[in-house]
Amino acid sequence: MSLAIFDLDNTLLNGDSDHAWGEFMVKKGIVDESFYRTQNDHFYELYKQSKLDIMEYLTFALKPLTRFSLDELSTLHAEFMHTVIAPMRLPKADALLQHHRQQGDYLLIITATNGFVTQPIAKALGVDDILATDPEIKGDAYTGGIVGTPCYQDGKVTRLNQWLQQTRQNLENSYFYSDSINDLPLLQAVTHPVVVDGDERLTAEAQQRGWPCISLRD
Repeated sequence: MSLAIFDLDNTLLNGDSDHAWGEFMVKKGIVDESFYRTQNDHFYELYKQSKLDIMEYLTFALKPLTRFSLDELSTLHAEFMHTVIAPMRLPKADALLQHHRQQGDYLLIITATNGFVTQPIAKALGVDDILATDPEIKGDAYTGGIVGTPCYQDGKVTRLNQWLQQTRQNLENSYFYSDSINDLPLLQAVTHPVVVDGDERLTAEAQQRGWPCISLRD
């Protein structure tokens, strides 16, 4: 069994679930439209430029969750899955997951987006496990903080290494699929790095290193 690792946003999905959740909250009137949309777009641009302060962003992104119970958030997320995430699904991404499934590989998503947003998406995609940035829960509510290391840039490698120790899996003949230059540390750690609809910087890096580049959107 080989480990097949996948980034989520703009890799398995045709869009960014984290940014899309912010837009969903704006449209639902949960957050102030002008302020939240401006900040959400600003942080997303910083992410694409690899200039994001992940803790600053998480403080912003997780704060609205603290206003609702877990049950209330579950109801909101079900609507989000139906109206926003379902249209982001990519048939070629589903086929790629199925290919690795048929090979007997272990399917793992590693994403910087918080677990509240991504756990249900991973379940819908049918992967074996997911590593995401873990928001803290106390009682019946999110606190706005996180637990452990944010699953971002080098943090993805840190979180993966912790997971490997816990599960006794290994990176022999491993795969990692990603679109983002932010994932360069993890792409360098696996046997088979694959760039999927890569951003400009990652595509250039892949060409220099001889890594395969594919599209799941064609």
